[in-house]
Amino acid sequence: MYRKLAATCLAALAFTTAAQAHPKLLSTIPAAQSTDTKVRRIELHFSERLMPAFSGVDLVMTSMPGMKMAQPMQVALHSAVSPDGLTLTGTPDKPLSAGSYEVRYHVVSTDTHRVQAAYAFTVR
Repeated sequence: MYRKLAATCLAALAFTTAAQAHPKLLSTIPAAQSTDTKVRRIELHFSERLMPAFSGVDLVMTSMPGMKMAQPMQVALHSAVSPDGLTLTGTPDKPLSAGSYEVRYHVVSTDTHRVQAAYAFTVR
């Protein structure tokens, strides 16, 4: 009886631990805080498969050389999750102008918990 109870408790603990995991951002292109001359697309690589219907990326321009911006400007972007579910991409409709940008993303994996964050990069 005690063995059966112990096995049940261990199984419940293992399930709970797995269910509480969240997708972790492993790497990005362009890298956070980097400066590039051309950025054709944004790539975010995650530790877990994402649910495409609940995951996306936005891009805003936060500053432009020689121009003061009152507020960030939304950049038109097509967002998609790769077939393997591990990469979220954002492809701008037009080439990015020189300036500072912020990538804002939200993702959901099979644990159904939403994770959101942001990082910045610069285009020269």
